Amino acid sequence: MSERNNFPKLHNASWPGVVGKGGDGEPPIDLDTMLDLTAAAEVDGVKFDGFDLFLFAPHIDIDATDDQIRELADKARSRNLEIGSVVAPVWPPTGGGSAMGSDEDRKNFLTQVSKGCRIAHLLREQGIRPNGAVRIDSACDPGSWSEDPAGNTKKIAETFREACKIAEDHDERLAAEGEICWGGMHSWRSMLQLLEEVDRPQTLGFQADMSHTLLYMLGYNAPNDALLPEGFDFADEDGFYAAYTKLTDALRPWTIDFHVAQNDGTVHGSGSHDKTGRHCLADDPNGKLDIPRAAGYWLRKKGEPTKRIRHICWDGCMFPNEVMMKPGTWENILRAMVAVRDEHGWKE
Repeated sequence: MSERNNFPKLHNASWPGVVGKGGDGEPPIDLDTMLDLTAAAEVDGVKFDGFDLFLFAPHIDIDATDDQIRELADKARSRNLEIGSVVAPVWPPTGGGSAMGSDEDRKNFLTQVSKGCRIAHLLREQGIRPNGAVRIDSACDPGSWSEDPAGNTKKIAETFREACKIAEDHDERLAAEGEICWGGMHSWRSMLQLLEEVDRPQTLGFQADMSHTLLYMLGYNAPNDALLPEGFDFADEDGFYAAYTKLTDALRPWTIDFHVAQNDGTVHGSGSHDKTGRHCLADDPNGKLDIPRAAGYWLRKKGEPTKRIRHICWDGCMFPNEVMMKPGTWENILRAMVAVRDEHGWKE
Protein backbone atom coordinates (compact mmCIF):
# COMPACT_ATOMS: atom_id res chain seq x y z
CA MET A 1 0.00 0.00 0.00
CA SER A 2 2.88 2.39 0.80
CA GLU A 3 4.04 2.15 -2.81
CA ARG A 4 0.82 3.58 -4.24
CA ASN A 5 0.78 7.03 -5.79
CA ASN A 6 -0.38 9.81 -3.49
CA PHE A 7 -0.83 12.51 -6.15
CA PRO A 8 -2.99 13.88 -7.55
CA LYS A 9 -5.18 14.15 -4.49
CA LEU A 10 -8.64 12.60 -4.83
CA HIS A 11 -11.62 14.89 -4.26
CA ASN A 12 -15.36 14.47 -4.31
CA ALA A 13 -17.71 17.26 -5.38
CA SER A 14 -20.20 18.59 -2.86
CA TRP A 15 -22.43 20.34 -5.42
CA PRO A 16 -24.35 17.22 -6.55
CA GLY A 17 -26.24 17.85 -3.33
CA VAL A 18 -27.64 21.11 -4.72
CA VAL A 19 -27.28 21.23 -8.53
CA GLY A 20 -30.60 20.35 -10.15
CA LYS A 21 -32.27 20.15 -6.73
CA GLY A 22 -35.02 22.23 -5.20
CA GLY A 23 -38.08 23.81 -6.76
CA ASP A 24 -40.37 21.11 -8.09
CA GLY A 25 -37.58 18.54 -7.90
CA GLU A 26 -35.93 16.71 -5.06
CA PRO A 27 -34.77 18.65 -1.99
CA PRO A 28 -31.08 19.57 -1.67
CA ILE A 29 -28.74 17.43 0.39
CA ASP A 30 -27.01 19.53 3.05
CA LEU A 31 -23.25 20.03 3.05
CA ASP A 32 -22.64 18.11 6.29
CA THR A 33 -24.31 15.03 4.82
CA MET A 34 -22.31 15.29 1.60
CA LEU A 35 -19.08 15.60 3.60
CA ASP A 36 -19.99 12.68 5.85
CA LEU A 37 -20.65 10.47 2.82
CA THR A 38 -17.35 11.57 1.29
CA ALA A 39 -15.32 11.01 4.45
CA ALA A 40 -16.86 7.57 5.06
CA ALA A 41 -15.97 6.12 1.65
CA GLU A 42 -12.97 3.80 1.62
CA VAL A 43 -11.50 1.41 -0.95
CA ASP A 44 -8.57 -0.85 -0.03
CA GLY A 45 -7.50 1.56 2.69
CA VAL A 46 -7.71 4.63 0.44
CA LYS A 47 -10.08 7.50 1.24
CA PHE A 48 -11.00 10.78 -0.42
CA ASP A 49 -8.46 13.50 0.34
CA GLY A 50 -10.87 16.39 -0.02
CA PHE A 51 -13.84 17.96 -1.73
CA ASP A 52 -14.61 20.77 -4.18
CA LEU A 53 -17.29 23.27 -3.29
CA PHE A 54 -20.14 25.31 -4.79
CA LEU A 55 -20.14 28.75 -3.15
CA PHE A 56 -23.87 29.15 -2.76
CA ALA A 57 -26.52 28.48 -0.15
CA PRO A 58 -27.54 26.14 1.30
CA HIS A 59 -23.96 24.81 1.32
CA ILE A 60 -22.10 28.08 1.93
CA ASP A 61 -23.38 31.58 1.31
CA ILE A 62 -21.38 33.59 -1.23
CA ASP A 63 -21.59 36.46 1.30
CA ALA A 64 -20.35 34.31 4.17
CA THR A 65 -18.60 36.11 7.00
CA ASP A 66 -15.01 35.39 7.96
CA ASP A 67 -16.28 33.42 10.95
CA GLN A 68 -18.52 31.29 8.73
CA ILE A 69 -15.59 30.58 6.43
CA ARG A 70 -13.52 29.50 9.42
CA GLU A 71 -16.38 27.21 10.45
CA LEU A 72 -16.34 25.71 6.95
CA ALA A 73 -12.60 25.08 7.25
CA ASP A 74 -13.19 23.40 10.60
CA LYS A 75 -15.89 21.17 9.06
CA ALA A 76 -13.41 19.97 6.48
CA ARG A 77 -10.56 19.57 8.96
CA SER A 78 -12.67 17.58 11.40
CA ARG A 79 -13.28 15.01 8.64
CA ASN A 80 -9.64 14.98 7.51
CA LEU A 81 -10.61 16.55 4.19
CA GLU A 82 -9.03 19.37 2.21
CA ILE A 83 -10.95 21.87 0.09
CA GLY A 84 -9.96 22.26 -3.56
CA SER A 85 -11.60 24.18 -6.39
CA VAL A 86 -14.61 26.36 -5.69
CA VAL A 87 -17.46 27.32 -8.01
CA ALA A 88 -18.34 31.01 -8.22
CA PRO A 89 -22.13 31.50 -8.68
CA VAL A 90 -21.87 33.72 -11.75
CA TRP A 91 -25.32 33.03 -13.25
CA PRO A 92 -28.26 35.48 -13.21
CA PRO A 93 -30.45 33.34 -10.87
CA THR A 94 -27.63 33.26 -8.29
CA GLY A 95 -26.80 36.96 -8.34
CA GLY A 96 -24.47 37.03 -11.32
CA GLY A 97 -25.07 37.91 -14.94
CA SER A 98 -24.17 37.03 -18.50
CA ALA A 99 -20.51 37.59 -19.34
CA MET A 100 -21.62 38.95 -22.73
CA GLY A 101 -24.62 40.89 -21.41
CA SER A 102 -25.26 44.48 -20.44
CA ASP A 103 -22.88 46.55 -18.34
CA GLU A 104 -25.02 45.64 -15.32
CA ASP A 105 -24.93 41.93 -16.19
CA ARG A 106 -21.17 41.95 -16.50
CA LYS A 107 -20.78 43.95 -13.29
CA ASN A 108 -22.86 41.35 -11.45
CA PHE A 109 -20.77 38.55 -12.99
CA LEU A 110 -17.54 40.17 -11.80
CA THR A 111 -18.98 40.85 -8.35
CA GLN A 112 -19.63 37.14 -7.89
CA VAL A 113 -16.13 36.31 -9.13
CA SER A 114 -14.71 38.75 -6.59
CA LYS A 115 -16.74 37.22 -3.77
CA GLY A 116 -15.73 33.73 -4.84
CA CYS A 117 -12.05 34.67 -4.95
CA ARG A 118 -12.33 36.20 -1.48
CA ILE A 119 -13.65 32.96 -0.01
CA ALA A 120 -11.11 30.88 -1.92
CA HIS A 121 -8.26 33.04 -0.64
CA LEU A 122 -9.48 32.94 2.94
CA LEU A 123 -9.71 29.15 2.82
CA ARG A 124 -6.16 29.05 1.51
CA GLU A 125 -5.06 31.27 4.40
CA GLN A 126 -6.78 28.82 6.76
CA GLY A 127 -4.42 26.12 5.49
CA ILE A 128 -7.30 23.92 4.35
CA ARG A 129 -7.06 24.65 0.61
CA PRO A 130 -3.60 23.89 -0.80
CA ASN A 131 -4.78 23.34 -4.39
CA GLY A 132 -7.53 24.34 -6.76
CA ALA A 133 -8.97 27.18 -8.80
CA VAL A 134 -12.12 29.31 -8.92
CA ARG A 135 -14.49 27.86 -11.51
CA ILE A 136 -16.43 30.13 -13.89
CA ASP A 137 -18.34 29.94 -17.17
CA SER A 138 -19.92 32.46 -19.54
CA ALA A 139 -23.36 32.35 -17.84
CA CYS A 140 -25.14 32.64 -21.18
CA ASP A 141 -26.73 30.17 -23.58
CA PRO A 142 -25.42 29.05 -26.99
CA GLY A 143 -28.50 30.34 -28.82
CA SER A 144 -28.00 33.90 -27.63
CA TRP A 145 -24.28 33.70 -28.28
CA SER A 146 -24.89 32.51 -31.86
CA GLU A 147 -26.67 35.76 -32.75
CA ASP A 148 -23.20 37.36 -33.00
CA PRO A 149 -20.50 34.73 -32.42
CA ALA A 150 -17.45 36.93 -32.97
CA GLY A 151 -18.85 39.93 -31.11
CA ASN A 152 -20.13 37.90 -28.20
CA THR A 153 -16.90 35.94 -27.83
CA LYS A 154 -15.08 39.28 -27.70
CA LYS A 155 -17.43 40.49 -24.94
CA ILE A 156 -16.99 37.30 -22.93
CA ALA A 157 -13.22 37.57 -23.32
CA GLU A 158 -13.28 41.17 -22.10
CA THR A 159 -15.28 40.12 -19.05
CA PHE A 160 -12.97 37.17 -18.39
CA ARG A 161 -9.92 39.45 -18.59
CA GLU A 162 -11.46 41.68 -15.93
CA ALA A 163 -12.14 38.54 -13.89
CA CYS A 164 -8.47 37.61 -14.25
CA LYS A 165 -7.46 40.92 -12.67
CA ILE A 166 -9.71 40.16 -9.73
CA ALA A 167 -8.29 36.66 -9.37
CA GLU A 168 -4.71 37.94 -9.49
CA ASP A 169 -5.50 40.42 -6.72
CA HIS A 170 -6.43 37.41 -4.58
CA ASP A 171 -3.53 35.19 -5.75
CA GLU A 172 -6.04 32.87 -7.38
CA ARG A 173 -6.51 31.26 -10.79
CA LEU A 174 -9.73 30.84 -12.76
CA ALA A 175 -10.86 27.64 -14.45
CA ALA A 176 -13.43 27.95 -17.25
CA GLU A 177 -15.49 24.76 -17.42
CA GLY A 178 -16.48 23.94 -20.97
CA GLU A 179 -20.01 22.60 -21.30
CA ILE A 180 -22.39 22.39 -24.22
CA CYS A 181 -24.87 24.62 -22.34
CA TRP A 182 -22.62 27.71 -22.04
CA GLY A 183 -22.44 30.10 -24.98
CA GLY A 184 -18.97 30.59 -26.42
CA MET A 185 -17.82 27.52 -24.45
CA HIS A 186 -20.26 25.02 -25.97
CA SER A 187 -17.82 23.32 -28.35
CA TRP A 188 -14.16 22.43 -28.12
CA ARG A 189 -13.29 24.85 -30.91
CA SER A 190 -15.26 27.76 -29.42
CA MET A 191 -13.72 27.04 -26.03
CA LEU A 192 -10.22 27.10 -27.46
CA GLN A 193 -10.92 30.32 -29.36
CA LEU A 194 -12.20 31.97 -26.17
CA LEU A 195 -9.15 30.93 -24.15
CA GLU A 196 -6.88 32.28 -26.87
CA GLU A 197 -8.90 35.50 -27.09
CA VAL A 198 -8.57 36.08 -23.35
CA ASP A 199 -4.85 35.26 -23.60
CA ARG A 200 -4.15 35.08 -19.87
CA PRO A 201 -2.81 31.52 -19.52
CA GLN A 202 -1.09 32.35 -16.25
CA THR A 203 -4.49 33.13 -14.69
CA LEU A 204 -7.28 31.58 -16.79
CA GLY A 205 -7.24 27.91 -17.69
CA PHE A 206 -9.64 25.18 -18.73
CA GLN A 207 -11.57 22.88 -16.43
CA ALA A 208 -11.94 19.58 -18.28
CA ASP A 209 -14.87 17.37 -17.29
CA MET A 210 -14.79 13.93 -18.90
CA SER A 211 -18.57 13.89 -19.33
CA HIS A 212 -18.92 17.35 -20.84
CA THR A 213 -15.95 16.97 -23.17
CA LEU A 214 -17.39 13.72 -24.52
CA LEU A 215 -20.39 15.78 -25.66
CA TYR A 216 -17.92 18.15 -27.33
CA MET A 217 -16.86 15.24 -29.49
CA LEU A 218 -20.45 14.57 -30.53
CA GLY A 219 -21.02 18.22 -31.45
CA TYR A 220 -24.33 18.36 -29.59
CA ASN A 221 -24.78 22.15 -29.77
CA ALA A 222 -22.16 22.69 -32.49
CA PRO A 223 -22.50 20.06 -35.23
CA ASN A 224 -19.75 21.64 -37.33
CA ASP A 225 -17.28 21.03 -34.51
CA ALA A 226 -18.16 17.35 -34.00
CA LEU A 227 -15.15 15.04 -33.91
CA LEU A 228 -17.23 11.87 -34.22
CA PRO A 229 -19.84 11.20 -36.91
CA GLU A 230 -23.52 10.94 -36.10
CA GLY A 231 -24.40 7.44 -34.95
CA PHE A 232 -20.77 6.66 -34.09
CA ASP A 233 -20.18 3.11 -32.89
CA PHE A 234 -18.28 3.41 -29.61
CA ALA A 235 -17.03 -0.14 -30.10
CA ASP A 236 -14.61 1.42 -32.62
CA GLU A 237 -11.84 2.16 -30.12
CA ASP A 238 -9.32 3.23 -32.75
CA GLY A 239 -11.75 5.76 -34.19
CA PHE A 240 -12.73 7.03 -30.76
CA TYR A 241 -9.22 7.54 -29.44
CA ALA A 242 -8.04 9.18 -32.66
CA ALA A 243 -10.76 11.80 -32.13
CA TYR A 244 -10.06 11.95 -28.39
CA THR A 245 -6.42 12.65 -29.11
CA LYS A 246 -7.40 15.64 -31.25
CA LEU A 247 -9.66 16.95 -28.47
CA THR A 248 -7.15 16.54 -25.67
CA ASP A 249 -4.16 17.79 -27.67
CA ALA A 250 -6.09 21.01 -28.27
CA LEU A 251 -7.31 21.60 -24.71
CA ARG A 252 -4.75 19.83 -22.49
CA PRO A 253 -2.24 22.71 -22.67
CA TRP A 254 -4.90 24.96 -21.12
CA THR A 255 -6.21 22.44 -18.58
CA ILE A 256 -5.61 23.32 -14.93
CA ASP A 257 -8.54 21.52 -13.30
CA PHE A 258 -9.90 18.06 -14.02
CA HIS A 259 -13.17 16.24 -13.34
CA VAL A 260 -13.31 12.48 -13.51
CA ALA A 261 -16.75 11.56 -14.83
CA GLN A 262 -18.73 9.07 -16.88
CA ASN A 263 -21.22 9.73 -19.71
CA ASP A 264 -23.49 7.56 -21.82
CA GLY A 265 -23.42 9.86 -24.85
CA THR A 266 -26.63 11.70 -23.95
CA VAL A 267 -27.68 14.98 -22.33
CA HIS A 268 -29.67 15.64 -19.18
CA GLY A 269 -31.01 18.52 -17.11
CA SER A 270 -33.06 18.78 -13.94
CA GLY A 271 -34.35 21.58 -11.75
CA SER A 272 -33.04 24.89 -13.08
CA HIS A 273 -29.99 23.35 -14.75
CA ASP A 274 -29.92 23.41 -18.55
CA LYS A 275 -29.35 20.21 -20.47
CA THR A 276 -25.69 19.28 -20.54
CA GLY A 277 -23.59 16.11 -20.67
CA ARG A 278 -25.36 13.41 -18.65
CA HIS A 279 -23.26 12.40 -15.68
CA CYS A 280 -23.51 8.66 -15.09
CA LEU A 281 -22.33 6.56 -12.20
CA ALA A 282 -18.76 5.38 -12.53
CA ASP A 283 -19.86 1.78 -13.07
CA ASP A 284 -22.83 2.54 -15.36
CA PRO A 285 -22.95 -0.26 -17.97
CA ASN A 286 -24.03 2.30 -20.58
CA GLY A 287 -21.04 4.54 -19.94
CA LYS A 288 -19.00 5.21 -23.06
CA LEU A 289 -15.71 5.97 -21.32
CA ASP A 290 -12.99 3.66 -20.08
CA ILE A 291 -12.35 6.10 -17.25
CA PRO A 292 -8.69 5.31 -16.41
CA ARG A 293 -7.66 5.06 -20.05
CA ALA A 294 -9.45 8.23 -21.15
CA ALA A 295 -8.18 10.19 -18.14
CA GLY A 296 -4.64 9.51 -19.25
CA TYR A 297 -5.16 11.57 -22.38
CA TRP A 298 -5.67 14.60 -20.13
CA LEU A 299 -3.16 13.78 -17.39
CA ARG A 300 -0.23 12.64 -19.53
CA LYS A 301 1.82 14.24 -22.29
CA LYS A 302 4.01 12.10 -24.50
CA GLY A 303 3.46 9.20 -22.12
CA GLU A 304 4.57 11.00 -18.97
CA PRO A 305 2.36 12.40 -16.20
CA THR A 306 2.21 16.18 -16.55
CA LYS A 307 2.01 16.61 -12.74
CA ARG A 308 0.28 19.90 -13.50
CA ILE A 309 -3.00 19.03 -11.80
CA ARG A 310 -2.47 18.35 -8.12
CA HIS A 311 -5.99 17.20 -7.35
CA ILE A 312 -8.70 15.58 -9.43
CA CYS A 313 -12.39 15.71 -8.58
CA TRP A 314 -15.30 13.40 -9.26
CA ASP A 315 -18.29 15.17 -10.77
CA GLY A 316 -21.66 13.49 -10.95
CA CYS A 317 -24.56 15.93 -10.93
CA MET A 318 -28.30 15.32 -10.96
CA PHE A 319 -28.34 11.81 -9.54
CA PRO A 320 -31.45 10.93 -7.49
CA ASN A 321 -31.07 11.54 -3.77
CA GLU A 322 -31.73 7.87 -3.11
CA VAL A 323 -28.62 6.99 -5.11
CA MET A 324 -26.49 9.64 -3.45
CA MET A 325 -27.42 8.50 0.04
CA LYS A 326 -26.04 5.00 -0.56
CA PRO A 327 -22.48 4.49 0.75
CA GLY A 328 -21.82 2.06 -2.07
CA THR A 329 -22.29 4.86 -4.62
CA TRP A 330 -19.29 6.74 -3.24
CA GLU A 331 -17.20 3.61 -2.80
CA ASN A 332 -17.62 2.78 -6.49
CA ILE A 333 -16.77 6.35 -7.43
CA LEU A 334 -13.71 6.33 -5.20
CA ARG A 335 -12.63 3.03 -6.78
CA ALA A 336 -12.65 4.72 -10.20
CA MET A 337 -10.69 7.66 -8.84
CA VAL A 338 -8.08 5.40 -7.28
CA ALA A 339 -7.70 3.57 -10.60
CA VAL A 340 -6.99 6.88 -12.35
CA ARG A 341 -4.35 7.84 -9.79
CA ASP A 342 -2.75 4.41 -9.75
CA GLU A 343 -2.34 4.60 -13.52
CA HIS A 344 -1.46 8.25 -14.08
CA GLY A 345 -0.33 9.70 -10.75
CA TRP A 346 2.94 10.05 -8.91
CA LYS A 347 4.46 9.95 -5.44
CA GLU A 348 5.68 12.83 -3.31
